[in-house]
Amino acid sequence: MLSQDTLSQLQGLKSQMEAEKERAEAVIKGTQARYGFAVLDDGREIFIPPLEMLKAFPDDRVSICIRPTKDNKTIADIEKLVRSPLVDFTGRCVRKGKALFVEPDLPQLSRWLFIPPHARNGAKEGDYLRCAILRHPIHDGKPQAKVLSVIGDESTPGIENLYCMAKYRLATQWSNTVKEEIRESLSRRTPLESEKRRDLTDLEFVSIDSTKTLDIDDALYAEISTDGWTLFVAIADPTAYVEPGSTLHRDVAARATSVYFHGDVLPMLPEELSQDICALSEGVDRAALVCKIAVSDSGEIGDFEFIEATVHSRAKLSYFAVDRYLSGQSTELMSHASPLETLYQVYRALRARREQHNLVMEDRHEFRWVLNESRQIESIEPSEKLLSQKLVEECMVAANRCAARFMVAQHANGPFVSHPGFRADRIDEFHKFLSLHAPELTEFDQATVAGYRDIMLGLARSKHDLPLRAMVNRLLTRADLSCEPAPHMGMALDCYTNCTSPLRKYVDFLVHLQIKAVLHGGRAQQVDADTLANLKLRLNASRTATLEAERWLASNYLKRTAQTPRRRRYRTRIQSHDHAHHQRRIFRAPG
Repeated sequence: MLSQDTLSQLQGLKSQMEAEKERAEAVIKGTQARYGFAVLDDGREIFIPPLEMLKAFPDDRVSICIRPTKDNKTIADIEKLVRSPLVDFTGRCVRKGKALFVEPDLPQLSRWLFIPPHARNGAKEGDYLRCAILRHPIHDGKPQAKVLSVIGDESTPGIENLYCMAKYRLATQWSNTVKEEIRESLSRRTPLESEKRRDLTDLEFVSIDSTKTLDIDDALYAEISTDGWTLFVAIADPTAYVEPGSTLHRDVAARATSVYFHGDVLPMLPEELSQDICALSEGVDRAALVCKIAVSDSGEIGDFEFIEATVHSRAKLSYFAVDRYLSGQSTELMSHASPLETLYQVYRALRARREQHNLVMEDRHEFRWVLNESRQIESIEPSEKLLSQKLVEECMVAANRCAARFMVAQHANGPFVSHPGFRADRIDEFHKFLSLHAPELTEFDQATVAGYRDIMLGLARSKHDLPLRAMVNRLLTRADLSCEPAPHMGMALDCYTNCTSPLRKYVDFLVHLQIKAVLHGGRAQQVDADTLANLKLRLNASRTATLEAERWLASNYLKRTAQTPRRRRYRTRIQSHDHAHHQRRIFRAPG
């Protein structure tokens, strides 16, 4: 038996060890290895050994015990789960012996999760799944998952798109509540009968779009004036039918944009609105927000006005047909010669002005993916931007510039589209680049709109053997959304926004709300920083989803062509959705 003194010493040692321990809450940070770290609220990171890491998932909030080791280091023991953000996730079904597991498609979580037989929901090895946690590993380190749905397998047509939609939680259906709201809205809201809405149905608007496009969100008309032209840009008016604060409005905000995959589209608005009631279709009266712009002979944008109006599109013209007419290859659109010729004159003036005083995105080599019946890439074909597309783009840019100027004048709190130019962390690299390849441009200040424009024009016009303009794209930031007006370096403009695609982009929808608030006698204060922060998160998720699906499709194509370089491929082709057309209104900054 131990003596009383020995017992006292042991008790004292135990008390000392307990006193050296610290208990706190922390967030679990995973790694590619089996170990991890506990990140405390005060910023400290405590090492978690592999066996303890089995008790938690990355991003779990847990109670930990911090204790010293024999070599005077500290480690964390996980004692209790406080909160786990891991609700549902995607992954692939894998087999080990007779057991099925899901391999989660999550960063920093490489462990397989067991799927018990009663929770498989028909899943089999190789299936892509959407799952949820059935049993957390906090007690014994043995987690379980349940299958919520089977997305498909490698043979499922369009599996790349379907999986990425599920992975990034992109909404694919409309709730019954939203469908009922639409029915009620269409029965109650009759904007065409409003006395405040100006009748512009006598103007010969035409839309120029892709042949298959149904969600037509703009139509154009122009007429000659004493010192140039008057351009009318009619924009679909979905805000006339969407009740502010309604479930539909919240769902539209959550979707943030129509998402264009190759072969699939997730619309921002229900098709009853985007393709029917709100679309500026041929031969019907439609509610519109019209931007009336004075354009001088030199292409300068003068006075402008935003009008809530009723318009009547005379025709839906295709890009291809208008391009053939403008280039003199066809006379089939002679019945629309007057509006088309005038619009072409306006385009040339606006374009020449922007090329002289601002920046125009350089033409890039574009390619079109042709999909087969399995919705895999059958072939990749070169594609050029048509003159008709440039015409429409130039008119949209003019309307967007007017919208930005309108909101600045009305002290609106956004949304503005800005582009800061070069990344702050790459400025030194940029200056070295100029010194080496274009020293004559080092005198310009890249932090000013004028200086940035002169640098970019100089690089584009350089006779250097290297493509200098394209080489600096990797040093540029992305365009951003803000509540305050800020320069858009990529276009060399003092301010800019988007307003011409409210059926497809929530940014444009918000700009319409701001403009109409002023037209109705109110203030343009419909936006705040939280709204834009959430919007940017959703836009980033949509962008990431489409890029991931594209890479997957491209990888399949490369593998297939590498394996069968000489085999004659199946010739049946299905035209991919006109992805390039819908991206034309985004007007991203270069890079």
